[in-house]
Amino acid sequence: MIIAKLALGLASTMVFATVYTFREGVIRVDVDEHRDDGSHVHFWVPAAAVSMAMHFVPKQHLREASRHAAEFVPLVQIVTSELRRYPNTTFVDVEDGDDHVRVATVGTKLQIDVVNPEENVHVAVPLSTLNDVAHQLAYEAADGPGI
Repeated sequence: MIIAKLALGLASTMVFATVYTFREGVIRVDVDEHRDDGSHVHFWVPAAAVSMAMHFVPKQHLREASRHAAEFVPLVQIVTSELRRYPNTTFVDVEDGDDHVRVATVGTKLQIDVVNPEENVHVAVPLSTLNDVAHQLAYEAADGPGI
């Protein structure tokens, strides 16, 4: 009976940890090269992992990144906040011969698709993750010395 209770407790903890980790969604990167020996990369990571990983980046590197991005961070914060008002909206859809580029929101994610004869690239990132990264960079820019 005790073993069953321990197993139930462990299983419940695993379920709650999984739900917490995936609460913000998933970042998806798919790259397919259409040539002999071409790469096929399909990378999925919980969006919450990005915010957590930023806490492990050495402060001097984070400050350097925030210095380079300082002029764009306020714009990214505004855009990611406002894009939530436009779910399932296409902002850029360009076709030029065999090349096709599409930038859109799909639900609460920003999705970028590039399709051409050489390769296909698909990236989907939750808007909340982009906003969190921008806020972290803005915080570092305001807190960092000499900025």
